Amino acid sequence: MAENENGGGGEHGGSSKKKNKGAMTVAEAGRKGGETVRDERGRGFYEEIGKKGGETVKAERGRGFYEEIGKKGGQTVKAERGSAFYEEIGKKGGEAVKAERGPGFFEEIGKKGGQKVRELIEEGKRANVPPARPAEGEDK
Repeated sequence: MAENENGGGGEHGGSSKKKNKGAMTVAEAGRKGGETVRDERGRGFYEEIGKKGGETVKAERGRGFYEEIGKKGGQTVKAERGSAFYEEIGKKGGEAVKAERGPGFFEEIGKKGGQKVRELIEEGKRANVPPARPAEGEDK
């Protein structure tokens, strides 16, 4: 068997476009099929099946699975693009939020966050206070 230009063997040279005019690659067929489904059912169809798939995976593997793959993906992106990439996209995201919700939004969520921190600190202080002991010589 002769090897074709795609590196595959076969009597007829594999799926070379020169020899098989009109033939599609798997990627082209998938793209064409996806476009047809999008045109027939709309973009919402993909959202719906994606949500169903995500719920199924969550039920089978648990929430931790998403945390694990998210961390792996983040580490890969950091290795490929560097930590400055996150700084850049964070800045862009912040600017988009500011444009959409106004600068007062950050002030509002900052106050809410600060209040929550104060509450948690007070809770922690109350939880760590040992019960009062009677002084020596006093009755219990």
